[in-house]
Amino acid sequence: MKLVGLLVAIALVVLGGLMLRDRDFLPVLAPSRAPLDGEIERIVVEKSARRLTVFREGEAVRRHRIALGFAPEGDKAREGDGKTPEGLFRIDRRNPGSAFHLSLGIDYPRPEDVARARAGGYSPGGDIFIHGQPNRLKGIVTIPYDWTAGCIAVSDATMEELWRIAPTGTLVEIRP
Repeated sequence: MKLVGLLVAIALVVLGGLMLRDRDFLPVLAPSRAPLDGEIERIVVEKSARRLTVFREGEAVRRHRIALGFAPEGDKAREGDGKTPEGLFRIDRRNPGSAFHLSLGIDYPRPEDVARARAGGYSPGGDIFIHGQPNRLKGIVTIPYDWTAGCIAVSDATMEELWRIAPTGTLVEIRP
């Protein structure tokens, strides 16, 4: 049992070292650019690239690394599938008291998602957010792998910037 604990500790140290080398995941510890001000018009999430791009006046102004649901391949079909939905959405709510260092809700499920799920006799799921890291990590590390239940996770510093610049109504396009 002690060997298992030791192996877990070593794995965490190695992952921590990998995260420290990734400047996109730790902008709080290694700021590399000035913060954005003003509102943006669009967020594009490319699931396969694990990338979130922020657009203003049609121009990409910032790119961030992301983590997705624990089973990210394909479109979200039902509650509990671990997939991040694909399509066009809007930010429809803001949660300053999130368990994941702020969160911006997207308007999933859409009416067609609800209809499909109703026809299949299951729940489409919901509560899909762009959010920061678990509050218990308090900005110390950013989880570098797909771990959410279907949300889009970013570093806490990235989430703080998105919180400032992405108003309710911002278009969010989630691509495969």
